[in-house]
Amino acid sequence: MIKYRMIREGAAAAVAGLDFHEAMPASDGELALAHHPGYIARAAAGELSAAEQREIGFPWTPQMIERSRRSSGATIAACRAAFSEGVAVNLAGGTHHAYADRGAGFCVFNDSAIAARLMQAERRASRVAIVDLDVHQGNGTASILARDDSVFTLSLHGENNYPFEKERSDLDVALPDGVGDEAYLAALQDALATLQARFAPQLLIFLAGADPHEGDRLGKMKLSMQGLAARDQAVFSFARLHKIPVAVTMAGGYGRDIEQTVAVHIQTIRLASLHAAGWNNN
Repeated sequence: MIKYRMIREGAAAAVAGLDFHEAMPASDGELALAHHPGYIARAAAGELSAAEQREIGFPWTPQMIERSRRSSGATIAACRAAFSEGVAVNLAGGTHHAYADRGAGFCVFNDSAIAARLMQAERRASRVAIVDLDVHQGNGTASILARDDSVFTLSLHGENNYPFEKERSDLDVALPDGVGDEAYLAALQDALATLQARFAPQLLIFLAGADPHEGDRLGKMKLSMQGLAARDQAVFSFARLHKIPVAVTMAGGYGRDIEQTVAVHIQTIRLASLHAAGWNNN
């Protein structure tokens, strides 16, 4: 959890002119765009079973639920801001393992699915793409949106990594252990071309996980800092080419050296700020 404070402090020091806003908590009605009301009520009231808490990965506390609401609220805010700024960043978020009726993998509520559907309800975008570049498949997101043709789910992930039983995204690219920069970036470019050809999104929600980094304890991939910069640039260049707003979330990162994980996230924020400058100059 300390990485989030470090990201906030590091981003403020590394990128001049950032505009920070406190995230507002997502309401029950907003959460219900992606989650069953019964699950929301039990989570809010502290009625999750011991087994449900184990699947999430940490015990229930009022602070845990408040943070989970605000993490979703921050992705909502980033999506709204992206339409005027070109890009906006949630300094947390990317909780893609949460299902409609349960949490999992350190994820309580699925911020991307919630925000995508709210942007549609607010008539900001009718076609939303979730570009999930965390090293783990976005199984909860894929499940929630499986029968929703208005949201495209794209996931590049480790073939042999968690979750070991995958869901079906609209486009899954399963990569082998040890994949490096060149092969990863080629797969990403192919995936983005397919996304545009099949869907032509009006908003991107980009899960910029730090866990494909070669120093990650859980990632099993071998992307360098330069490779991850090229990954982020590929997404931002795609968005600029097609004039698509981008909301970025941090998603996972479990480096042996926490400062390295934070550096990956700050690199993403710095590149996002450069993209915003280019967007606003067009």
